[in-house]
Amino acid sequence: MCGLLGLLTAGADAADRTGPIAEALRCQRHRGPDESGTWNDDDVVLGFNRLSIIDVDGSHQPLQYEGGRYTIIFNGEIYNYLELREELARDHGATFATEGDTEAVVAAYHHWGADAVPRLRGMFSFLIWDAEERLLFCARDPFGIKPLFYATGPTGTAFASEKKSLLELAGELGILSDLDPAALQLYLTLQYVPEPRTLHRSIRRVESGTHVTVRPTGEVVEKRYFTPTFLSLPSHAPASAKAEAIVHGEIADVLRDSVAKHMRADVTVGAFLSGGIDSTAIAALAKEHNPDLITFTTGFEREGYSEVDVAAESAAAIGVKHVVRTVTADEMMEALPLITWYLDDPVADPALVPLWFIAREARRHVKVVLSGEGADELFGGYTIYREPLSLAPFEKVPGTLRPLLGRASRRLPEGLRGKDLLRRGALSLEQRYYGNARIFRDDQLHSILRQYDPRVSHADVTAEHYKASEKWDAVARMQHVDLFTWLRGDILVKADKMTMANSLELRVPFLDPEVFRVASALPLEQKITSGARGTTKYALRRSLEGIVPPHVLHRKKLGFPVPIRHWLRDEMYAWARDIIRDSDAGHLVDLPAVQSLLDAHREGPVDHSRRIWTLLVFLLWHGIFVERRISPKIPEPVYPVRI
Repeated sequence: MCGLLGLLTAGADAADRTGPIAEALRCQRHRGPDESGTWNDDDVVLGFNRLSIIDVDGSHQPLQYEGGRYTIIFNGEIYNYLELREELARDHGATFATEGDTEAVVAAYHHWGADAVPRLRGMFSFLIWDAEERLLFCARDPFGIKPLFYATGPTGTAFASEKKSLLELAGELGILSDLDPAALQLYLTLQYVPEPRTLHRSIRRVESGTHVTVRPTGEVVEKRYFTPTFLSLPSHAPASAKAEAIVHGEIADVLRDSVAKHMRADVTVGAFLSGGIDSTAIAALAKEHNPDLITFTTGFEREGYSEVDVAAESAAAIGVKHVVRTVTADEMMEALPLITWYLDDPVADPALVPLWFIAREARRHVKVVLSGEGADELFGGYTIYREPLSLAPFEKVPGTLRPLLGRASRRLPEGLRGKDLLRRGALSLEQRYYGNARIFRDDQLHSILRQYDPRVSHADVTAEHYKASEKWDAVARMQHVDLFTWLRGDILVKADKMTMANSLELRVPFLDPEVFRVASALPLEQKITSGARGTTKYALRRSLEGIVPPHVLHRKKLGFPVPIRHWLRDEMYAWARDIIRDSDAGHLVDLPAVQSLLDAHREGPVDHSRRIWTLLVFLLWHGIFVERRISPKIPEPVYPVRI
């Protein structure tokens, strides 16, 4: 787990760029505090910050292979690297000078070319420079666990693990650092900036499941090598019989295998543990490989907003050492500017703040943690996935009459129970569902955005994914949309950024190609059961009987709530008011309207907390990256690890 930065020049001497590359690497030193290095030839400069996990004393990067023909910088972990090394040595006579997974990646590329990428079982973003072909090859893992940003300007193309490094190189590349208004509008809708956009118009993201080739001429060629596909099996006997076979062994077997491979490391591995089934399953399976496993959880001193007690009970049932970190409102307010700096782009998920605190605590004990991200998207775990069942009666309403329902909902008072159900029932799936978070509706953006553009819509993000899944059932289509939006835009961004901010590697065993292969074959009835209070992740829950303690197995999903609804009315009110007052982003958002929203929330009864939080995070981001008015003190990544 590391930070990479590469620059392919467009006709200029790359040796002249080594200084700026080394300087731009410094702002992502937290990703790799163990060692840093650069390498260059006439066309390319590669820089690397390393967090040593596998082959700690070897595998230094940039790493060369095949007599210097290839030079690689690699961020992530390949969990089947031992098997790949064995296959490459047996079938191709490959030899290795190190014991790590980085050399396995570049050797696989040498022998298999781009076809090597789908064979990598892990999380990764990497750059390989082929000095013979004068070609830069880049790739990102299937689900987007590890980030990869890029920017192209008159003097070259640069790639980096963090956007802030590319902002440092804006002058070198000859690119502008202007904000993208459409990306801002989508952020206020979704609470994150969807791929491949960033809030800076000139900087993009390599999408998940994609590889890229670039030549010194500047042409960037992207190709998708992985598209998650749910089989969307119909509910009939053969499908159900197959599903039963999956439930009665294959899910548990593939998860056990994935966790075993994710435990491969030359340093101590721990696990995050909440009160939910996903992290508990991962911790229980990890305990099979490490009897001394340490688990970590975080929570708040407010009833109904903490899973600390349930997690402690789970830790005791599993038999692991457990560490708890409680977070206060004062700590959140103090830490948020620094956290926003680490994020690169704003992500308005309040849960990322306590995640930052528990990652900092975990780094005092371990260098790697396992976590349960991805289970909901793969196995049907979100409560919203039950919506197609609850809205089924609306499907019987003729299409010509459904708009009347929408108009009726608009006449109802804001906050009235049933208002939103009526509004959503009037819409098609494609119109109403654009991922797990929905912050500002289009009609609400008018009162907030100074430059609202009616041509910008969530459909810009979701339309292609709905088109690709048009023959699937509604739940499978929602899962598909979430894999391309919510998962890689929110869940994995906060997981990567908050752990790497603390030089901690986070691994996600659910997001494994083999686990996805099994999960994608489940029919609807094995994901969501029917009824008003239908069970989510039905097959996963059944498969984990005997692995996960009973008190967790069928527990309702809490979703790690943060008490900002209460705090913004009390402890955080003055702090939020000051952020609005001091902001210089009034040309983008209507600051008096934001203050009015805060005051309306304080007075109640309507809950505006998520919309307010989304705006506050953006205003802080703008103060840091645009106004340069806010300068968080970046701590040195030094860790006296207690093992």
